Amino acid sequence: MEMINQLLSKGVSEIRAYVVGIENNLYNIEEGFLEHLIETFLNDSRKGVQSLGKRLEKQRNDLNKEIVRVQNLYDFDKSFGDYKVVAGVDEVGRGPLAGPIVAAAVIMDLNYASAKDLILRVNDSKKIKEELRKELAEIIKKNAISYSIAVKSNEEIDDKGIAYCNHMVFLEAIEGLNRDCDLVLSDGYKAKYYNGNNEAVIKGDTKSFNIACASIIAKVYRDELMKEYSKKYPDYGFEKNVGYGTEVHIKSIKEHGVTPIHRKSFLSSIMDSNIIR
Repeated sequence: MEMINQLLSKGVSEIRAYVVGIENNLYNIEEGFLEHLIETFLNDSRKGVQSLGKRLEKQRNDLNKEIVRVQNLYDFDKSFGDYKVVAGVDEVGRGPLAGPIVAAAVIMDLNYASAKDLILRVNDSKKIKEELRKELAEIIKKNAISYSIAVKSNEEIDDKGIAYCNHMVFLEAIEGLNRDCDLVLSDGYKAKYYNGNNEAVIKGDTKSFNIACASIIAKVYRDELMKEYSKKYPDYGFEKNVGYGTEVHIKSIKEHGVTPIHRKSFLSSIMDSNIIR
């Protein structure tokens, strides 16, 4: 190809600059062009160009593996029968000492004509770095057929119990969708109070595209909420621990008492729960 021949006439530093420029866009490069580019680089006499060819080859292989992984997520959600509208629901914040429990429900379009239609890098939210989670949350919400977020506060958790709130937050997230679902896939266990078709998926946020998307939306929403709380209660490190019982967080509770967003029913082993700051 003429473009590749022109590129090879340049120095290694210029070729490296070109590679850096396309690395984040390999997904949109024509496959035949990329294959030819890699092969040409690998066969070049210059070690620096060969190294760039190996670099691109690894990235190409990683991209292909990611495409297959995400295709499996999509296809999993289509594997339950002739359901046209499939939703996923997941929660975050079941175990923290402070803050709410949050659930998200989402309906994504599971049809794709080619790999370019896929939303790559979607996974269990805990396996994704924060900045990527935030980026994906916006992409998911933009592309969702429908999504909904539901919250149960620490007061409700203390009053009704975490198990009840977990089921209710699932239900409210599902009911908040603006489309009726033929099937709801829920992470871990069934949505107890939901009367429609529902399948529980163990470790669903690593198997189901809709559940993984719900996991990401819910975690980003809750993490941002806890960051806002950290401004009001700066002694507890909520911007980092998002309410979980880290060593620093527990030490802060013992030194400063509990805040109005702490789950007093979770704290009996730490300190007298009637100390409210």
